[in-house]
Amino acid sequence: MKKLTLGRKIGRITPALAAAVMGLTIAASPVLAADKLVKIDGSSTVYPITEAVAEEFQKAKRGAVKVTVGISGTGGGFKKFCRGEIDLSGASRPILKKEMEACKQAGIQYIELPVAYDALTVVVNPQNTWVKSMTVDELKKIWEPAAQGKITKWNQVNPAWPNQPLKLFGPGADSGTFDYFTEAVVGKAKSSRGDFTASEDDNVLVQGVSRDRGGLGYFGYAYYAENSKKLKAVPIVEKAGKPAVSPSVDTVKNGSYQPLSRPIFIYVNAKSVDKPEVKEFVDFYLNQAPKLTKAVKYVPLPDKAYALAKSNFAKKKTGTGFGGEPEVGVSVEELLQREGKH
Repeated sequence: MKKLTLGRKIGRITPALAAAVMGLTIAASPVLAADKLVKIDGSSTVYPITEAVAEEFQKAKRGAVKVTVGISGTGGGFKKFCRGEIDLSGASRPILKKEMEACKQAGIQYIELPVAYDALTVVVNPQNTWVKSMTVDELKKIWEPAAQGKITKWNQVNPAWPNQPLKLFGPGADSGTFDYFTEAVVGKAKSSRGDFTASEDDNVLVQGVSRDRGGLGYFGYAYYAENSKKLKAVPIVEKAGKPAVSPSVDTVKNGSYQPLSRPIFIYVNAKSVDKPEVKEFVDFYLNQAPKLTKAVKYVPLPDKAYALAKSNFAKKKTGTGFGGEPEVGVSVEELLQREGKH
């Protein structure tokens, strides 16, 4: 906030002038940034978009509103959201039944807004010369619970690969990316071996894989794109007879990058929308999402999807277009149909 400066020749300060200045100070206090606050937490995958929106919004508001963006994972964000501690929660998967129930018990109603598509990306170290692509079955062999303590070298996954230690890095159990990946690859959400380096901060995973020749990890596409010089994305073969497909904007849009493409969301506390700064922020988010989603290397939704999200937000449509169960392979078209129903 700019310091108030008076002219040099102000003459004698009268009681009336002093009272006026005090009144001005008191009147100004409600608009201090500390008083206008938008609190966000949740998914590390959604974080790059939300952080970019938050920066632009705060610039546009010239510091009159403060936006805080935390990273505690999709599950961690929903815990805070359903306790009423935050206004928005970023989620790299739809809300689950237990989270829906927690919100219901706390009297929290929410507006579900898809904001982009992500290509969940499997990465290896650039010095890994042997992996040209991986099948979903090979990924399952690496990550399923039965692999714990047993599949520890690359040649145990595929005999054509070397007798090189396999070092794994992945999101923690509070991560929506962890939920989605295990559902898509292993066949059951949260079903995973536990002997890997886990973190809710994807930058920790990036560093781990980039420093270990035998490293393998997975996270949202934006983190790969930001670090493509020190990581190598692995093309994925969905099933026998299908081609290996690399993650990219085009392969997400045309639906060929499966099963690791997914929509990502923000959830808005319906009561928080009564606060003008929260309503303004979400309106700004939906208007800026197409541009800023591209800027952070995610895939924007079609214009009609953002139009529908704006309509749902304007009407304060609460609930979810999903059934509270983890789902894999939801297309852009199907997402639109679902979001139109609730």
